[in-house]
Amino acid sequence: MNHREAEAAPAYVLRGTLVSAGAVTPDGVVAVAGGRIAYAGPGSDYDAAQLPDAQELPLPDGASLLPGLVDLHCHGAAGGGFPNGSDLACREAVDFLHRNGTTTLLASLVAASRGELVRALGVLRVLAAEGLIAGVHSEGPFLARARCGAQNPRWLRDPDPELLREMLAAAGGTLRTMTYAPELPGAGELLRILTDHGITPSLGHTDADARQVASSLVEAAELIGGAAAGFGPRARPTVTHLFNGMAPMHHRRPGPVASGLRLAARGTVAVELIGDGVHLDPETVRMVFELVGAANIALVSDSMAATGLADGDYELGPSEVTVHDGVATLRSNGALAGGTATLLEVVRTTIAAGVSPAEAVLAATLVPARVLGLDGQIGALQTKMRADVVAVGPHFELLRVLRGGINLNAPA
Repeated sequence: MNHREAEAAPAYVLRGTLVSAGAVTPDGVVAVAGGRIAYAGPGSDYDAAQLPDAQELPLPDGASLLPGLVDLHCHGAAGGGFPNGSDLACREAVDFLHRNGTTTLLASLVAASRGELVRALGVLRVLAAEGLIAGVHSEGPFLARARCGAQNPRWLRDPDPELLREMLAAAGGTLRTMTYAPELPGAGELLRILTDHGITPSLGHTDADARQVASSLVEAAELIGGAAAGFGPRARPTVTHLFNGMAPMHHRRPGPVASGLRLAARGTVAVELIGDGVHLDPETVRMVFELVGAANIALVSDSMAATGLADGDYELGPSEVTVHDGVATLRSNGALAGGTATLLEVVRTTIAAGVSPAEAVLAATLVPARVLGLDGQIGALQTKMRADVVAVGPHFELLRVLRGGINLNAPA
């Protein structure tokens, strides 16, 4: 949304329980005008004279108001895949995600040929310039073949500064995060190049042991802290979909999971969780929230082109995928191949696992906003922030979405 569109955005008032920044405010009000939040707080303190021409958007009893959701790891939706979709398919995917509550997202790529990576970055660079996405997450190609998951091992490689710089040039400043395996030769130089350009390293798809993982994540955190520019004050490295794409934790081989949990509990890193009920057992999700705290977790969807559509055959970058009963797997070997749930559906499943709504929403809004350095603009319902508001019913079913103050549910 550009400045002119924001200025033209209507004024609205919504009423419900506010769930934002880890807190719950019953009988709350959110008022928006000019694309920004003009008021968010208890209804008893709201002065309607502040916005006399505001339209009240009716919501049913039991409705809650959430900040717009923020997804750090999302490969597409509605038939469009960011790694290999056309400009139109990518736009349709983004539109679907916006209308379903993910008002801010990184478009995630997968490992592919040099030409395909550069081409995809060129397409997504345009969407980022238009404000449709917050940037790009590159899941690879500098990943471990032993833990490739749904990544095509043909295109995995050791860190290559020349290729990385070509990707940076194609992205034009829109590459925001990159998943990497720390045990690969040249991983240290990769971290320095990424952080010099304000790009958040995200450790994942790795066969490293616990010591290698901890050492690399601490180094990444120190590089972020010492970077000249490009990071917000609460920025830190992340772990790409903890548990997935890495060895399981064993009491004699603790591996990446143990280091990720320990450093998340210290606040050194934020760990991604795909809390969709497929990639992780609900008890695992609940355990991680209780161990490290919601402030150190970023819920992600890992959604792919099949999200929002029926079972069938799809693509994830250069790989062929089959979706059956909502579960996406590679046709070649049956490995899980991304998610088919929206981030709001992930939040709902996380709550069903026993996590409080306030914590689940925090992990899907303010935590990822901090990773992106955008927590002064999005991720909470606070005055002067961008008017991204998601209204949900008593069971967190979607009711309404505002993005930058624009009512996405209004008739065209």
